[in-house]
Amino acid sequence: MQDGRIPIYQVIQDYIKNQITTGIWKTGDQIPTEKELMEQFDVSRITVSNALTGLTKEGWLYRIQGKGSYVQEMKKQPAQSTAGSGYGLQLGDQQAESRRIIGLIMPNSSDFFSIRLSSGIRKALSQTGYNLVLMFSDNSTEREAVAIRELLGMGAAGLIIFPADAETYNEEILRLKLDRYPFVIIDRYLSGIDTHYIGSDGVEASRLAVNHLYELGHRDIAICSDVPLSTTSIEQRVSGYMKALKERGEMINPALMLTEFYVDHDETEIDQQHPLFRYVKNGLATAYIALNGYMAMHLYKIVRFLGLEVPKDLSIVTFDSLSPSKEFNFFTYIDQHEDEVGRIAVEQLLDLLQHGQLAGETKYRKIIMQPHLVPSLSTAPVALRNTNKTQ
Repeated sequence: MQDGRIPIYQVIQDYIKNQITTGIWKTGDQIPTEKELMEQFDVSRITVSNALTGLTKEGWLYRIQGKGSYVQEMKKQPAQSTAGSGYGLQLGDQQAESRRIIGLIMPNSSDFFSIRLSSGIRKALSQTGYNLVLMFSDNSTEREAVAIRELLGMGAAGLIIFPADAETYNEEILRLKLDRYPFVIIDRYLSGIDTHYIGSDGVEASRLAVNHLYELGHRDIAICSDVPLSTTSIEQRVSGYMKALKERGEMINPALMLTEFYVDHDETEIDQQHPLFRYVKNGLATAYIALNGYMAMHLYKIVRFLGLEVPKDLSIVTFDSLSPSKEFNFFTYIDQHEDEVGRIAVEQLLDLLQHGQLAGETKYRKIIMQPHLVPSLSTAPVALRNTNKTQ
């Protein structure tokens, strides 16, 4: 398929095969009914029927009309699973050997942060004997849940999940935790759910940005994002912004916290009625902290549209490098060390696969990386700013 995912009927087939090869379903056992499989995978009856028909032809199942489908006796019984979960791989089975995979689920790969993150994961896995299967959620919790189910159906040994920007998490992640399935969350932790997690210190990142701009003489510093404020990574960054201003003895101006709007980053035309456009036009801030690269580029386009210049008229600090090479970057940015995050996430997951998690164990490892600010050409002392505001 063009999006890199396998057909859903094959996902169902892989799931059933895995239940049989792990010994969860034994010879003669009746498998779930078509209706139950339809509900489990949220698919139509014809999809389930096609999956079961294929498995019957391959010799995995036999069907009794009016009663259901049953596990057929196999010529070779594979070794018992060592993964500690019904979704685990059979390390002694030839078919399972070909499925030594780690699943990675990401919102997208349209920015250099995501590219470097996935590259770090791929490099860390390259010498381990595991293959990486990458799926995208398109920043949708629904698609994220489908990706999880598909990877489990493929027999993935473990998952690394970069959650979608959303006010709620999908229940498939909670199910993974309840099933004690090995997985690691990266970048955005899930509020109220303890999991193995690795990400950057968002509070410290915003403090670095505010302090950098403050030392350049900026006092009217705005922070802006079009991601829901309830997202934990955004909450941290806004918290760090306020903390840094308080430490400097400054009052918090709610008008400079621009987090309640939407920006269509695919739109090429500048929306002159958009709140962010009016803020920049009216000169309400001398500097902006953009909480993602898309927002930084959008701000830059607004500034240029108004006939202004960065950093002469307005300074911008962004999260994450917008350049394929961090050595050549116009924007002052917060380096979250995404390559390192990816490497450590793999190490953390492999440790889970090797040692497992003891029954009743509730201690989860939460690794926080310290960010760094990399100054560049998009920030300058406020004294250089043109004091004539655009009318």
